[in-house]
Amino acid sequence: MNSQLYQPATILQYVAILAAIYVFLNGPFSGNSQTQSSSDESYDMPLSQEKAEQLVYPEANLQCDHHPYGVHIFSRSPLIIYVPHFLSQAELKHMIDISEDKWEPSTIYSNNVEASDTSIRKSDKAMIERDNTVQCIEKRALDFQGWPVDTFIERLWTQRYTTSGHYAHHYDWAFASKTAHRVSTFMVYIEANCTGGGTNFPLLTRPKDKRWCEFIDCNEPEQNGVTFLPKAGGAVFWENFDVDGKGWKQGLHAGMPVHSGVKIGLNIWSWYQKGHQAVVEGDAPKDEI
Repeated sequence: MNSQLYQPATILQYVAILAAIYVFLNGPFSGNSQTQSSSDESYDMPLSQEKAEQLVYPEANLQCDHHPYGVHIFSRSPLIIYVPHFLSQAELKHMIDISEDKWEPSTIYSNNVEASDTSIRKSDKAMIERDNTVQCIEKRALDFQGWPVDTFIERLWTQRYTTSGHYAHHYDWAFASKTAHRVSTFMVYIEANCTGGGTNFPLLTRPKDKRWCEFIDCNEPEQNGVTFLPKAGGAVFWENFDVDGKGWKQGLHAGMPVHSGVKIGLNIWSWYQKGHQAVVEGDAPKDEI
């Protein structure tokens, strides 16, 4: 079934999309035609207790097996990369198993208030335990990015979408400043026994090379942008900001409705906090190395 550009089903969803458009054009990240910049890029946003509790750090003696994977660069501005086989079959099964008894309804935040609104986001989420497999996935995500300074992985959650499950168009970089922001996103597909459920970027342009049709929906109208197909083990990686700290407008994306079956995804977010250091158990403080 062809994907269609996500349409608001209710007034609340319409308001949410208008809010995204406001940020897109007039909000605190308004900028030029390619990116959106903070109205005060020198603003120093300290690390909140809530955010500090979301950041995770690898064990000092973490041992991980080598896991090969390929990469396909979709775009350089912004940087968007499709990664086939980012997770192994054993890792996929493990992530499903450790999520099984932890599912709870997904929520959204509006004016710093957490609430449930299935017209905007309809799915279940699970905070997974940080066992060795999960920590190795966290490490792989930072390795992939070249170990950027002052950057840390946020606590991992899996997301489960059943029939009609979706997440309306949104950005991943709200509540950002020059010194603290969500640098990048991995959308990893854990289970994809479904129809529909792609990840749509309405402001991207479909490439002409038909080889991309293995990874994106080439049957939908081109004016809908680009929709990456859910493929178990695959991942879409994108950077949320350019080198000047301006948010990419093209990062607007949505989890398209699942028409049948089940999709399970894994969000891997990287958070930049200027000057933040984590002393991992077993490590010497940095100033003693």
